[in-house]
Amino acid sequence: MADGDGFEDARPARRGQKAAAPADGEGLDGHRARLRARFRSAGADSLADYELLELILFRAIPRRDTKPVAKRLIARFGSFGEVLGAPEAHLAEVEGVGPAVALDLKTVLAAAQRLTRGRVRGKQVLGSWSQVIEYCRAAMAFAEREQFRILFLDKKNALIADELQQTGTVDHTPVYPREVVKRALELSATALILVHNHPSGDPTPSRADIDMTRHIAEVAKPLGIVLHDHIIVGRDGHASLKGLQLI
Repeated sequence: MADGDGFEDARPARRGQKAAAPADGEGLDGHRARLRARFRSAGADSLADYELLELILFRAIPRRDTKPVAKRLIARFGSFGEVLGAPEAHLAEVEGVGPAVALDLKTVLAAAQRLTRGRVRGKQVLGSWSQVIEYCRAAMAFAEREQFRILFLDKKNALIADELQQTGTVDHTPVYPREVVKRALELSATALILVHNHPSGDPTPSRADIDMTRHIAEVAKPLGIVLHDHIIVGRDGHASLKGLQLI
């Protein structure tokens, strides 16, 4: 009988009843033990995306084969990162997942975002650029709608605050330069890094992105606020407007 979470009886098997075995005929416990051993000995890079998902799903689905579920998630969303970034409601639509498993996956994403944010907060941001990019991609790269985020920095270029300012549509987010600068003044920030995502996956800046960035820089400069960069993130990587010499 299917339970209320969207997958068939995930409770431990009754005494004398064997747990369902993986489709390849390998014993469930043996398969899980070998996957865990490979993770311990060779690390996460030795695992395919669906295998890393399996490890996460072991606890959420304790007595069922998680390999088909993991493969369905990858087939639906494309990659490990895209699975974690997918909306909770969409995850729950996948056969074998359900609301509780979807929530577990979103918890993993939240943990990853908090970890990467912790590596950046309070540090000299310009000297920790790779960690800034890692954090921005973890926070926004797989979102389905455009989001506009601002990193507010102090005079030593340490992170004061990281705020999500706007959420828009699949290809547009309204940004108001004077509101951006007003918030910077409220926080006593002296520098900004703008960040937004392209849900299409392609981080190439549009003409509108470039014009908006230059407008914010123009409004901020007379008030002693420097715009260091505008980073665009997507599934296919990231783009820096400063690196592209567009600002």
